[in-house]
Amino acid sequence: MEKQNRKGWLYLLPAMLFLGVFMVYPLIDVFIYSLEEGFNSASQTFTGVGIYNYLYVLHDPYFLQALKNTLILVAITVPISTGLALLISLGLSSIRKLRELFQTIYFLPYVTNTLAVGLVFMILFKKTTYTDGLVNLMISWFGGESVDFIGGPYWAKMLVLSLYTIWVVMPFKVLVLTGALASVNDTYYNAAKIDGTTGLRMFTRITLPMISPSVFYLIITGFIGAFKAYSDAVALFGTDLNAAGMNTIVGYVYDMLYGNSGGYPSYASAAAIILFAIVLTITCINLMVSRKHVHYG
Repeated sequence: MEKQNRKGWLYLLPAMLFLGVFMVYPLIDVFIYSLEEGFNSASQTFTGVGIYNYLYVLHDPYFLQALKNTLILVAITVPISTGLALLISLGLSSIRKLRELFQTIYFLPYVTNTLAVGLVFMILFKKTTYTDGLVNLMISWFGGESVDFIGGPYWAKMLVLSLYTIWVVMPFKVLVLTGALASVNDTYYNAAKIDGTTGLRMFTRITLPMISPSVFYLIITGFIGAFKAYSDAVALFGTDLNAAGMNTIVGYVYDMLYGNSGGYPSYASAAAIILFAIVLTITCINLMVSRKHVHYG
């Protein structure tokens, strides 16, 4: 038995070394950077150790704006994209002959370049000298006034960013949920039909509990992905996200390292640790909730 345990650890050793070098060590290194006060990038020296970097970041208006944008984006995109993906998956599951074709069509945005999709959204929403954009043209058909969705009001820009994020992430969710629905045993549905159970009750009592692990997985990964959003905003509003008022936490970290206000790895590290703490807290809350609502059968 002891020999088998050693053999098992030997198999796990490459993965453990990989995780240690590329995940554990960088996390520890970032945490150390975040505590180094007055860090000088040129001389690689610092004046002290403490929590000043965290206090600076938490009082920085740019970080607070990035935090607000990220939280709003998470609150909007995660439930809507998951709910829409579930509805689409239910529709696809009822189509037997062309299900694979429609799955491929819905999956195309996921494999398309992010910046290319962002360019399409800019064409749809951006006002230029020559045109107000297709969306504004449709708004004018109903008697509404045109809106500058890219360079205009905050709510308009957040709406476009949310729609863009939902469009990008939903195909993967559709694929996962369609596979989960296909794995549900038809015996449960046949028994429910014999008892005269309604479609809604079958969904809430059979379908949803059976696919709850997949739904929970998508919610967790959705939260993590939304908190890491950056390329989505860049694709729509350019690299100067602070000027556009649409920066995210990851964008703030990047700006502190390489942007116009770059050269401050300690501030960037503190912001990264704060992001890590937020994501970890939300993940732990979701794990506790899943104990009552996720059924592994």
